[in-house]
Amino acid sequence: MARKRYKNYHPNSGCSVEACLEIIGGKWKGVILYHLMTAEVLRFGELRKLKPELSPRILTAQLRELESDGIVVRTVFPVVPPRVEYSLSELGKTLEPVIRGLQKWADTHLLRSS
Repeated sequence: MARKRYKNYHPNSGCSVEACLEIIGGKWKGVILYHLMTAEVLRFGELRKLKPELSPRILTAQLRELESDGIVVRTVFPVVPPRVEYSLSELGKTLEPVIRGLQKWADTHLLRSS
């Protein structure tokens, strides 16, 4: 069964946090966004090298969803073999404080030494 995707994200259509998590939630989207935020532009293979446990099928699906939601820009260069680069859109760049906040929270509460 496919996940429910909202038609729009108006406050009257449901919880804003739920709508946000619909876009950036998932096991790998936050990781993808973090790496695009720090590197600015990455190719598919570079993303794979950063997270080798991430299968190509899942990476492709996550990138397509982020692109569909306007968070990631996919640029295809007309060369042989084809070169594809991924970067954050202007909308995607507005997520930096959110991703940094998650990183800070994890550093403080999850990764502290005992």
